[in-house]
Amino acid sequence: MQLAFYAPMKAPDHPVPSGDRSIARALLAALRRTGAQVCLPSSLRSRDGKGDSAVQAAVQAAADAEIDRLLPLGRTADWQAWITYHNYYKAPDLIGPAVSKGLGIPYVQIESTRARKRLSGPWAAFAKAAEAASDAADVIFYFSTRDAVGLKENAHATQRLIHLRPFLSRDTLPRTGPVNGPMLSVGMMRAGDKIASFQIIADTLALLATPDWRLDIAGDGPARHEVEHIMQPFGNRIKFLGQLDPPTLQSTYQNSSLMFWPGVNEALGMVYLEAQAAGLPVVAQDRPGMREVIAPAGYPTPQTGATALAQMLDGLLGQPEKRQQMGQDAQTYVLENHLMPSATDTLRDGLASIGVAT
Repeated sequence: MQLAFYAPMKAPDHPVPSGDRSIARALLAALRRTGAQVCLPSSLRSRDGKGDSAVQAAVQAAADAEIDRLLPLGRTADWQAWITYHNYYKAPDLIGPAVSKGLGIPYVQIESTRARKRLSGPWAAFAKAAEAASDAADVIFYFSTRDAVGLKENAHATQRLIHLRPFLSRDTLPRTGPVNGPMLSVGMMRAGDKIASFQIIADTLALLATPDWRLDIAGDGPARHEVEHIMQPFGNRIKFLGQLDPPTLQSTYQNSSLMFWPGVNEALGMVYLEAQAAGLPVVAQDRPGMREVIAPAGYPTPQTGATALAQMLDGLLGQPEKRQQMGQDAQTYVLENHLMPSATDTLRDGLASIGVAT
């Protein structure tokens, strides 16, 4: 079985680390686990982050050229389906629907969001393209139950919508640590939501009653200077680890006491899954993205502010047994819901439902 896989926002082999790229690579691994051979036919990036009509027109022209190149390639390779990961109004799939139609093969999407309010305004052309791509899909696998609402409202009669739980690219849980090291935050350092999360962390740390706390921060990015400035009042209690490779990050999870990340507008928050798999309790705010990936534990809402987060942290920092139990519960949750085997089964069954037997 030959499958074509495309990620219009960022190719899976893009060199810049990101959660989006990690998810795409995990999807590739899961699809290959079904027995299929999967290729990456195009690295065209369609993303327009500023709503520039000239940029959108140029990307559309490049996409038209890609379609002409890919049609004969797909015939020769005998692709049985085209799969697109992450179609949305800032990075629509401008290639997959046309190639699938031209080859007469099923068109599949994984994580597609509807944004009909964007059909007017600076992203209008791309929003219309994203909607058209979603309309063309035979199957849409969705990660978020929040996204499912819009997908169900606009699905055509024969379109299949299938819930694919976010997952880690592994079969088993890693070794756990003693959950008695420093706290850990993991996040890219860039403007917008990430800085907002770091600011909430700083506001929370200022309210802690626990003496001698420590926080390690893993991650890097263009806003690192701003993050360092935000954390400056806490002096050497904060340690910046920089960008860590996967083995080093895994070791860091195992040597931490808990994971602290507010999760402002996180789409899925894969670091939550990684931390929980390592047996770490998580402190976060009750936000839509994190609900898809965190074991239920009564998290504070954003409206309760830093005070509620500080109370949760103090409660965990002062009770090692509570940290260990919460970490064990988190591991069980990940084992039962968010590892590679269950994702592979969901993808295999979903593809089979439209006649694509891997």
